Amino acid sequence: MTKRQSAALETKRKLIDAARKIVSERGLAGTQVEEITRLCGVSKGTFYTYFKRKEDVIFSLCKNRFGEIKEAALASHEPFSVRLSSYMVDFCSYIEKESLKLCQEWIRDTADPDFAGNQDGINKLKFDIESVAELINDGINRGELKPDTPVEPLAHTLVEIMYGEMLCWATSNGAFSFSERSQEFCEQFLTSLLKPYLTTTSRRKNS
Repeated sequence: MTKRQSAALETKRKLIDAARKIVSERGLAGTQVEEITRLCGVSKGTFYTYFKRKEDVIFSLCKNRFGEIKEAALASHEPFSVRLSSYMVDFCSYIEKESLKLCQEWIRDTADPDFAGNQDGINKLKFDIESVAELINDGINRGELKPDTPVEPLAHTLVEIMYGEMLCWATSNGAFSFSERSQEFCEQFLTSLLKPYLTTTSRRKNS
């Protein structure tokens, strides 16, 4: 990596960190591009070198971290249901830790078609469904899930469960623990949901 490329990555990181701080406190509607650039000491034009609009920062805020959560699950040697449970709980824990305001912005970006897209050509919902589908396909490749496992419907269902929990948490103003609610779901229902698709060997490991 050249010095110029390194400097560009550092500038983008500063913009994302500044946006995280402001958006977490006031939400995206109360955040101005000028505030973001002022906080990290760059010009307003510099912001538009990396982002087409301020809404794109929301996707960048979470893309790398959620990618890391997925990669950690893929690298694990635990049984499939444990790997999937870890992914779901870690997913929810990260959102809970980041702040309620930021979660509400993620929900708006996903629900509002005017904001759902971003300059990377993918929205948050599609990104999460593809991540879960990758975990399911990994389970099939390891011989833990049956080859005819309905990958797309199952991925959609699991993400819809997480998003439903996220919406309830956000609309309750954080009245309960998002991550604990996800943990409860995994402990009580995940194995039953996966049971029709687990291979005999995998069932023994998960029992």
